[in-house]
Amino acid sequence: MRALLLVTTTTACAAYIPPTRQPKATALHAVDADVLRQEFPALKQKSRGHDLVYFDSGATSQKPQSVLDATTKYYEEDNANVHRGAHDLAQRATDAYEGARDIVAKFINAFSRNEVVWTRGATEAINLVAHAWGDAYVSSGDEIVLSALEHHSNLVPWQLLSKRTGCTIKYAPLNDKQEQLDTDKLLELITPSTKVVALCHVSNVLGCVAPVQQVVEKVRKVAPEAIILLDACQSAPHKPLDVQALGVDFVAFSGHKMCGPTGIGVLWGLSKRLEEMRPWQGGGEMIGDVFLDDGVTTYAAPPARFEAGTPPIAEAVGLGAACEFLTEVGMDRIAAYEQQLGAKLYEGLIGFGDRIRIVGPPPSERGAALCAFTCDGVHSSDLAFFLDQEGVAVRAGHHCTQPLHKRLGADGGTVRASLALYNTEAEVEAFLAALDRVLADLEDDSDFVPLDL
Repeated sequence: MRALLLVTTTTACAAYIPPTRQPKATALHAVDADVLRQEFPALKQKSRGHDLVYFDSGATSQKPQSVLDATTKYYEEDNANVHRGAHDLAQRATDAYEGARDIVAKFINAFSRNEVVWTRGATEAINLVAHAWGDAYVSSGDEIVLSALEHHSNLVPWQLLSKRTGCTIKYAPLNDKQEQLDTDKLLELITPSTKVVALCHVSNVLGCVAPVQQVVEKVRKVAPEAIILLDACQSAPHKPLDVQALGVDFVAFSGHKMCGPTGIGVLWGLSKRLEEMRPWQGGGEMIGDVFLDDGVTTYAAPPARFEAGTPPIAEAVGLGAACEFLTEVGMDRIAAYEQQLGAKLYEGLIGFGDRIRIVGPPPSERGAALCAFTCDGVHSSDLAFFLDQEGVAVRAGHHCTQPLHKRLGADGGTVRASLALYNTEAEVEAFLAALDRVLADLEDDSDFVPLDL
């Protein structure tokens, strides 16, 4: 990886400090995003004739050169299947692939590398649990507790499980006043009949953080056999993720939102939970011994049990490189910097007054630097389209959270500006200026007809 630079409030720039010697993150050690963004080739381009302002990292992040180099090196030098060949390329590929598992295990502070299961993404990781654990241990009369904030990937798999098993799903509502999860009502839903509690660690629309500690305490007390799963897609890229400290059973996250490639994700699971799960898919790699009598066939121990077929080798290698990149920058530094940047974005949007409505809690209660908002009389897709003409990339729509948007009274969706470690205060100012110009032009355009989807 190229050397990264850190800036302090007392010196203009300090040399990169290797991870083993990095001091603990403090307010004096922030991310120098102007330097850091030079590692991201895609951020150097123009968009619609303007300097690109990429505020869509909540959908997918940009990739640093070290990640691009790692995936390219695999294909150019080490391209072979893993675990199968005795030749040099196969051994190098296996070392890189399994080495990436070690890196991810350290990144999330797993108890064991064998708790890290490669998947195609967080969606597949959650579906894996819903099938491999849910089908075996959930039945009619059991209850699943979700929330109204969940991404469709943490709703639909459990709804399908409910249809297969006859179990009941209960949804924790929003707190009407604060526009975030109602913790008290969530905890009330957890009973001895609870078998699954599945929550987003950080909401991809509201930015609020799940009350993990309170949920863990309640579940372990009243429903000790239940599992707790966290969708960490919006937390893993932005704050330290310590699965041991969280105390949950499963954590799912995607590589492409944390500077890694698409097509790769992670299911972390407690060893005892993974051991009690049957395979979800059958094929090569996941077996112990195969016999023509299928009642005799045995399966490999986790994580191989859940990684049937040729895995996403280059993608895993790239995700390992992404975790190394984030670690070198420092997850504490990233969290502190993005908190500051998110607050600037939020306060800037507040300055528009009644012209827009921000959904969700204030910056101090958000776990990611993102803001979703609506504008009266302007459809979210229209607003995103005109911002794109200004070189600003944001996302419009329901962000795979249709029930949440209905609850918010935003059937036409919201515009979401989601930031990452490589964004700058200057970009926030450019975004706010572009938004002001777009809104002014729309207000002056008497012929404008809002998009009606």
